[in-house]
Amino acid sequence: MVIHDAVFNTDSPNLVFQVSSMVDIQTVSIAIASASVVAGIIYYSLQIRHQTKARQTDLVIRLYTAFGGKEMRQAWEKITTRECRDFSTYQNECGLSDLNEVGWFFEGVDVLLRRKLVDIAVVDDLFSSPIKISWEKMKSVTEGERKKFGRPQIWEWWEYLYNEMQKREKKLQQSKAWFPSKISGTP
Repeated sequence: MVIHDAVFNTDSPNLVFQVSSMVDIQTVSIAIASASVVAGIIYYSLQIRHQTKARQTDLVIRLYTAFGGKEMRQAWEKITTRECRDFSTYQNECGLSDLNEVGWFFEGVDVLLRRKLVDIAVVDDLFSSPIKISWEKMKSVTEGERKKFGRPQIWEWWEYLYNEMQKREKKLQQSKAWFPSKISGTP
């Protein structure tokens, strides 16, 4: 019976110390593991956010580079300097390739904007003047094209992008947060 009492003695003061030490070590181990998981989730979330911003920045830079390319700039300059005001005249005298190139570009920018792949502030900073100038110049031609083909959707996203830029400009002017002569970070 002596062996049985030594092995299974529940009254021993050492057993209480051993059990409490094991509970403390287990509790600390669980807390450390839990904190590690939480820290990993936070780190991963921050990395995802950073990657998203990096991809958006890359996308915007690619768009800006494409818009600044020679062919696009020439197409934009042609559609904004031509005097054709109706679709038939424009189509016959100027052709549609320049209009299509610029229109498709701005349609694509709007799709990216609506899907939240680019930020409206960045689109405004980089493209608001070209959007405004080109749409105002081509609006009557576009309306004629819509009538001719019975398709009111033709260049709808380019027009929507123009309208969004107009709303944003008006909102910024009303909030007095828009100062074209004083851009932050410039002397």
